[in-house]
Amino acid sequence: MGGANGFPPTARVRRVDTHRLIPSKYSRDESVLARIAGDGVELADLFDLENLTNDRLLAEADLLPGIGIHELVFGVPYYRIVNASFTHPQPMGSRFNGPQRGAWYAAFEARTAQTEVAFHKTVHLAEIGRFEDEVSFDDYQADFSGDFHDLRDARDGRAVPEFAEYLAPASYVASQRLAEALLEAGSLGIVYPSVRRAGGTCLACFRPALVANVRKGHTYTYLWNGNPKPSIRKHP
Repeated sequence: MGGANGFPPTARVRRVDTHRLIPSKYSRDESVLARIAGDGVELADLFDLENLTNDRLLAEADLLPGIGIHELVFGVPYYRIVNASFTHPQPMGSRFNGPQRGAWYAAFEARTAQTEVAFHKTVHLAEIGRFEDEVSFDDYQADFSGDFHDLRDARDGRAVPEFAEYLAPASYVASQRLAEALLEAGSLGIVYPSVRRAGGTCLACFRPALVANVRKGHTYTYLWNGNPKPSIRKHP
């Protein structure tokens, strides 16, 4: 079922109201440095330091090797949130991106986004051996239209057995290798069955300009109170 170059086939994706949950602390426009600075001179110095250590700001100055300034977006609502998703990758990368360049991950369903976030945060808490935390996430909705490489079976939306290695629950080795090759070939991104929620669908967009009509939806508070499964409370 592979397409050109042995890649997964492409499918036209037109989807509105996709969901990406981002910790609410990153939604604040004000730099944390503004709250700890003592006076104007000190604040200016601290902002200079932030500019030297913030990968999004470096990318927006065309100083980051993983992504060029011509790919980033400016002057649209939440452009900093969009750019940050591509310029602040996880140190070991994620399923469909390596450590040098991020991607915009989103779910077609709000419940799928909630499940994906809960899984990854719970793994982190398990690593420190303490299921005690409270974190708020803002739901950033976006629309997509384009031809994405597709790991789903066209009949039922499930994973195609041929591509099972790219959806391995505990390994990103094969999926990152695929993503690197697709990115080099000019791919827009990948649409795939959720690994964490049966029946859910996720999308990894490789191109900032395709993250369209970004707006903020509900806020969700996750509470771990000694149990690996958090309670989730929705706010307006």
